[in-house]
Amino acid sequence: MTIFSQMNDLDHEQVVFCRNDSVGLRAIIGVHNTALGPSLGGVRLYNYANEAQALRDVLRLSRGMTYKAAVAGLDLGGGKAVIIGDPSIKSEALFRAFGRFVEGLNGRYITAEDMNTTVDDMNYISRETQWVTGASTYAGGSGDPSPVTARGVYHGIRACLEIVHGNPDPRGKTVAIQGVGAVGYYLAQYLHEDGANLLYSDISERKLAAVVENFGGKVLDDEDFYSAECDVLAPCAIGGIINSSTIPRLRTPIIAGAANNQLDDEVRDGEALEEAGIVYAPDYVINAGGLINVYSELRGLPSEKAMADTANIFNTVKQVINKARALGITSTQASNQVAEERIERVGRLGRFHLP
Repeated sequence: MTIFSQMNDLDHEQVVFCRNDSVGLRAIIGVHNTALGPSLGGVRLYNYANEAQALRDVLRLSRGMTYKAAVAGLDLGGGKAVIIGDPSIKSEALFRAFGRFVEGLNGRYITAEDMNTTVDDMNYISRETQWVTGASTYAGGSGDPSPVTARGVYHGIRACLEIVHGNPDPRGKTVAIQGVGAVGYYLAQYLHEDGANLLYSDISERKLAAVVENFGGKVLDDEDFYSAECDVLAPCAIGGIINSSTIPRLRTPIIAGAANNQLDDEVRDGEALEEAGIVYAPDYVINAGGLINVYSELRGLPSEKAMADTANIFNTVKQVINKARALGITSTQASNQVAEERIERVGRLGRFHLP
């Protein structure tokens, strides 16, 4: 399949390939849709097996950002970037070179922190372009968005608990979290404060040791995560982990986590979860807190405003799941409808964002 065919399948506006061999930069920027505003989405650093895998990831992620912004009611479009490389090998020059490519888009794409990138990395990018959010406060940014993202996931979990059990209180409920680095760590903190029982899975022994020391709980082997008996399964690491291989092993009534693109195949796996009677909170709905946070930064609003707006994810998740049940469709189909209706309605004002 050609690159243009893949862009056509997900209805992308623009894909930018970035190369600077002197600093080892190989990056792809995906601009999905700018009908509602400039595209915004984080840049992740990942050692992809090949360029085709990296392209697939950036296309799916940028589309997800369009829908995330639309459902959250923000005046933003969807974008995303990936840097192909080893996360353990970073440099100032790498991120500054990437920042120059972002600057070249003149505001059509605004970057931010994502998997394996940090506030310090955003600081480097900010030295080359104004089109970056989430830099440290001394550099004019709002800092790490992970606590806000996690807070939104926490509220989304509460919404799912209310739908399944009639009560949103996580006290006494068992939540299995995959990935306890940034968002997963803060999610564990919020749930621990509310008296939830916690299970963890992560490839990093250091991160596992930290979360167990601070919040208690039990560590699972990687493969045991999928078959864990729990009230909520919370994927907070890589995407594609809910698939035809893992779904038959699930022993949970709820999937609600921070990871992007949790379903390997949106249609097939969404329908399989419905058939299994598992409530799924669409990833781009429940993890919108980080986007809400950087949107507040762009608008010059206080961090308290972002946290307050993030609490509304509780109502949004309930709205989407109840819509799905009323129409007899999957929760992802329902959230897609909500997003597409707003893009069509508001997007008529301006189909294409120009700086």
